[in-house]
Amino acid sequence: MKAFVPQLVYIEPRALEYPLGKELKEKFEKMGLEIRETTSHNQVRGIPGDNELQQYRNAKSTLVVGIRKTLKFDTSKPSAEYAIPLATGCMGHCHYCYLQTTLGSKPYIRTYVNLDEIFEQAEKYMKEREPEITRFEAACTSDIVGIDHLTHALKKTIEFIGQTEFGRLRFVTKYHHVDHLLDAEHNGKTSFRFSINARYVIKHFEPGTSSFDERLEAARKVAKAGYRLGFIVAPIYVHEGWEEGYKELFQRLSDSLQGIDLSHLTFELIQHRYTKPAKNVILKRYPKTKLEMNEEERKYKWGRYGIGKYVYQNDQAQELENTIRGYIHSYFPEAQIQYFT
Repeated sequence: MKAFVPQLVYIEPRALEYPLGKELKEKFEKMGLEIRETTSHNQVRGIPGDNELQQYRNAKSTLVVGIRKTLKFDTSKPSAEYAIPLATGCMGHCHYCYLQTTLGSKPYIRTYVNLDEIFEQAEKYMKEREPEITRFEAACTSDIVGIDHLTHALKKTIEFIGQTEFGRLRFVTKYHHVDHLLDAEHNGKTSFRFSINARYVIKHFEPGTSSFDERLEAARKVAKAGYRLGFIVAPIYVHEGWEEGYKELFQRLSDSLQGIDLSHLTFELIQHRYTKPAKNVILKRYPKTKLEMNEEERKYKWGRYGIGKYVYQNDQAQELENTIRGYIHSYFPEAQIQYFT
């Protein structure tokens, strides 16, 4: 698939006080994109569309260039200590994505240009934890790789973390546009992870993302560039023939990674879950979705901030975990499975 190009760009005036803000404005002007001014991302108005659904889809093609005002980083368990805020929002249309509800009525993409201030805050967090390693997750609220060919904010972050003693960087993507990241001076301190899934899930629930084969090609590239490689299998989803579907996934993955150094390979396993508010939003935005969300067949699990989610029943979740772990041990016996949740 082609790399993302926004149809509409909003720029906060304060963003132009930063080098990256000026650079992006000049870049988008040369690209001939429509640029509007907004006092802040909360004041974005005028996204085109005759109805809410059309506005939502157009918002997914809208980029807001602004500054990150809140420099307190969120926690990011279990994958990292902190989420480093580089961007918010995603151009993909994954039906199951938790950003459906966390972004609410603001599904447009935001990129933050005050990188030096963000890096200064990251340094403070690292200093507090020395000599322990501090891991930063760069894709908690976005698919940062999907926009970085435009902003290079992720590349700058990779090189910033690469120069630290106790910092490590992690992010996950469904996009294959990685060529500009291959020469970054990461110094082995960045873990580059790809989200993968069975054919059924990618076909029915992940429109607007790179194909499985494109992700695998990108994985080979970043591994050859010396990045630590990992995969997130998420959401692990029960569908007709899921056992064979996931087995084929790992067969294809194994075949594609022949000849690649997999000494640091990791897997993270996340079963499908949803909240009641998420279900309502998903059905509104993707009314023809095949995503199964029947509360009577699920287990209710309390989550952070008192918001519960529906996961698979214990027996079914255990079967999913055992099956996927078995495939990984078979095809990638040296790999580390970091968690199943």
